[in-house]
Amino acid sequence: MNEIDEAHKRVLGLQLPTDPRWVNMAEMDLGEILTDHAYCEQKAATSCITLIQQYPEKTDMVEELAPIVTEEWGHFRMVLAELRKRNLPLGKQRKDEYVNALMKFQKKDGAWEDRLVERLLVFALIEARSCERFRLLSLYISDDELKEFYYKLMVAEAAHYKMFIRLAKKYWPEEKVMNRWQEYLDFEEEMLKTLEVRGDRMH
Repeated sequence: MNEIDEAHKRVLGLQLPTDPRWVNMAEMDLGEILTDHAYCEQKAATSCITLIQQYPEKTDMVEELAPIVTEEWGHFRMVLAELRKRNLPLGKQRKDEYVNALMKFQKKDGAWEDRLVERLLVFALIEARSCERFRLLSLYISDDELKEFYYKLMVAEAAHYKMFIRLAKKYWPEEKVMNRWQEYLDFEEEMLKTLEVRGDRMH
């Protein structure tokens, strides 16, 4: 791992870097990776809407998430534009094994607020991994326009990851949040070792 990778790991906390083959595999069929990315952005917007609907009393969270809904939906439209530029169709949504595994790991018992923190940490991890992969695309994909596109999105995802961690600390003590966050990071590291490296998946 080089110094830049080490620095990125410190910022995001991720334990395992993405397999270096992933970018080359992804650009073999841009239609597939852009389609998966589009649905990731759509699901991110929907997830924020769901949190707002289920926890309307969390006024501070609602205020922070409301603009994120608009931003994530804007990203969805931006990915659609990249598909159009290349005369590529939006394909069908596909199963996300990465996210499904994280959802299974999250604790679903306990108080209502405990379950909220679990979801915030899942969303933080998804954003952190997305940020890491956007960085790889911004550095190594051969399409120069997509390099710039993914650099901009990398910055946005980093901000979202930090926001979800910050929100979690509003509802749990910081030490408890960070201990549970480390458990998620450890789980994700082991889980990634079992997942097939696929160029048609953003995660």
